[in-house]
Amino acid sequence: MNEKAPSTNTATATAVSPSSSREGMVRNLSRGNTTRNGDLEAGVNGAEHDGDVPHEHHRRHHMPHLIEDSAIPRAKDFVARFKGDGRRVPGWAESCKNALTHSWLNAFVIFIPFSWAAHWAHWHYSIVFAFSFLAIIPLEKLSDYGGEQMALYLGASLGDFLVITLDNVVEATLAIILLTHCELKLLQSTIVGVILLHLLLVPGMAFLTGGARIWEQHLKPHPTQLNHSLLTFGVLSLLLPLAFFTALPESLPNQTTGAPSSAVVLKRLVARAAEEGGHGKDVAIQEALMRSVETLAVRDATRGTFLKFSRGLAILLLIAYIGSRIYLHNPPGDENSLKPAPNAPAAEKHEEEKLEREEPQISPWFGIVLLTITVALIAVTAEWLVSSFEPVRDQHKISAEWFGIILLPLLSYAADGCIAILYFVRAALFFHPDSPDELAKARSIDLSIQFVLFWMPLVVLIGWWTHREMSLLFDLWEVAVLIGACFLVNYVTADAKTNWVEGMVMVLFYVMIALVAWFYDGQPEVHEMLRCGPVSETLALVAATLNGTSSEGGGEAGAHAARLF
Repeated sequence: MNEKAPSTNTATATAVSPSSSREGMVRNLSRGNTTRNGDLEAGVNGAEHDGDVPHEHHRRHHMPHLIEDSAIPRAKDFVARFKGDGRRVPGWAESCKNALTHSWLNAFVIFIPFSWAAHWAHWHYSIVFAFSFLAIIPLEKLSDYGGEQMALYLGASLGDFLVITLDNVVEATLAIILLTHCELKLLQSTIVGVILLHLLLVPGMAFLTGGARIWEQHLKPHPTQLNHSLLTFGVLSLLLPLAFFTALPESLPNQTTGAPSSAVVLKRLVARAAEEGGHGKDVAIQEALMRSVETLAVRDATRGTFLKFSRGLAILLLIAYIGSRIYLHNPPGDENSLKPAPNAPAAEKHEEEKLEREEPQISPWFGIVLLTITVALIAVTAEWLVSSFEPVRDQHKISAEWFGIILLPLLSYAADGCIAILYFVRAALFFHPDSPDELAKARSIDLSIQFVLFWMPLVVLIGWWTHREMSLLFDLWEVAVLIGACFLVNYVTADAKTNWVEGMVMVLFYVMIALVAWFYDGQPEVHEMLRCGPVSETLALVAATLNGTSSEGGGEAGAHAARLF
């Protein structure tokens, strides 16, 4: 069957860019295709172009020799591409001019010194927040621009990875900041919120706005199918620690979250022991103490166990992500990485051809310097932004769950979202026939996968190295919401097609989560397991209360409690 040209009622989407739309030609880093210079992307098997199956089988027996023989040429091709062979490479002056003038949003860089000055001068938190928010907008725009330009020198494989990583730089910086501040429960909620944001709200809005004037949009089939497995694998990995913790004996309510006080716990334990044992008051108190202490799930020893296998799970998640990148960008088969996907839409192939003809606007070494400076400025400005909003949580008594799952991720994405909205409004006001290209794509699903398979386990390992008790034991409701979002996204993208109704459903589900999270305070036990200090400090309050209540039998039991804790 002959391929038809893409109709006006279809559009192609890769998977979701949270970044802004582009002016002029836009980079579309395909995960199912590649450039010619050894860039590793998914493609068809060699048998598609060679009908001799036995010959193909014979060639695969010699794959080690092929890999060894092609390693040096590929390295040479990469070096040549990085140097810009075959392309016009701008000088430093021209690169600087192009970087500063590629978007009118760069005018917002004047807010960067104001943001820093407001923070160090201890101005009102609302002023610090406003300046920091405005300062991050041009920084993210420059970061995204630098990543797109460097992809022309690195190739589709490394370039795609670089762009996705840079799109996650604000959220990753936020996670590391919370880790250093030892806000471990808030960190976990923020991780869940970032994943939900890039799984539901961002692609949902992209499908909703991009599909409003067309019948359906296409996703690239090959990476979409792999994303289903990776996303499910990453989310289900959080189910293992939770199931383990749920199977343990009941644990202690956390006093810091409005749970029952130690006196109430004592009363319940005494009543239960008296009912079951029929003993006297003092004996019942002692039995209640011993039973609660010996079966308590929230203990330092238990937390140590969770930390050990959480670090092991983190390493396995990283291995899975690295393996998926190798498979996606360098699939098995002879020269598969150099062939286009057989089922790629015609619009996607046309875009790849256009990409081959695109000339870089900055030099590679200028791009490295630009990204280094930009990422450093983003990291510092993001910390000012987060610290300026903490008083809002304290003064307005916003629950930690809603603050972490909804508010902080929205703030981290606000700059990108603001850029996208500005371009969308401009197109609507001036009746521009084409909406911004990236608004109709779905790269943010790839951002979620990278966050759950790469950044989340990396934060766990950084916590290990910095002696922060960060584990993969997440709140039950958070894990349930993640699993639900995972299956919804997999169903929506199962046929590699989307429309505005499916986008609306994804956005509405995100709003549902935000509504329920407003009333949810979290699991007290998980709060206690994520304390930076010893769990025994909290549990000793109960032991001291019980020990003080019993004048005779409680002393020995209290000493036993102290030894256990």
